[in-house]
Amino acid sequence: MTPAQLRAFSAVVRQGSVKAAGVELGVSDAAVSLHVAQLRKELGDQLFVRTSSGLAFTPGGLRLASRAAEMLGLQDRTILEVSQAAGGRRMLRVAASSLFAEHGAPGLIQLFTSRADDLDVELSVSRPEDFERLLLTRSADVAIGPVAGPVDAALQRTEFLKYQSVVVVGATHPLAGGHASMDQLREQTWMLGPSAAQGLGSIAAMLRRIRVPEQNQRIFQSDAAALEETSRGRGVALTVSFVVARDVAQGRLVRVSGQGLQADAVWSIMTLRQPADAVAELTRFVTTPRATQAMLRGSGVNISHFKPSVHVTLWS
Repeated sequence: MTPAQLRAFSAVVRQGSVKAAGVELGVSDAAVSLHVAQLRKELGDQLFVRTSSGLAFTPGGLRLASRAAEMLGLQDRTILEVSQAAGGRRMLRVAASSLFAEHGAPGLIQLFTSRADDLDVELSVSRPEDFERLLLTRSADVAIGPVAGPVDAALQRTEFLKYQSVVVVGATHPLAGGHASMDQLREQTWMLGPSAAQGLGSIAAMLRRIRVPEQNQRIFQSDAAALEETSRGRGVALTVSFVVARDVAQGRLVRVSGQGLQADAVWSIMTLRQPADAVAELTRFVTTPRATQAMLRGSGVNISHFKPSVHVTLWS
């Protein structure tokens, strides 16, 4: 596997198509397809297939996406840290769950970094199960997302934002406006973001509680993409209530009522017990009312809109 092959595959994962990946990388569709074909041949895995709703990844494809992002992220981070060290800039490496990275991080990081001109933030999407390891090995400075159970004695955890996970459908869906039983829900096609594939978190927990069959789950590259498909009446989605509040108010989406179809959860920030200055600043800031407003109002802000330099690694 070469870096060029991994970058091509990672771009396909992020963009959801070979054509869009080519645009991102500034190369032809054929070049991206060639790199993917070489990976498929070397690994003996199809990696992904095209469906009417987008790309569907094989288990091996998801594993490669994670590893590719990890390897490329390490390369990019090393280059960035070396180049910026001479200029005296600070680097804050934030590992976040996919749900927080998409809906909470944009507003938070944009506001936080606007207070410090010498600070760059690297945001990588990580499994909550890996948070402790990332912090203890100094691979990340901060971890944000769902945290279950006690943490290592060398770490500290602070809860900062409560939210509610809900089930929604499009306005034309048969379940819109009605009460749904568990049996009815298990028969539906579920449009899900990457958080559904993570073991921890309210989304994965609700899927287990409802016992949604794997063959009925469609996992998209983002929660926004899954909600867009859902708004067209093509399935059922699990998401965060504040994310869909406007669409529900406007009638594009409808919350489904029923036992067990909502769950309270909380995001936490986890760091070493004696954090660096920038880490301590973020830990204090994330609990303030201004930060809370930024996270709620900044939902869905595209990462490219950030003024500071922010490196985003998906699927890691």
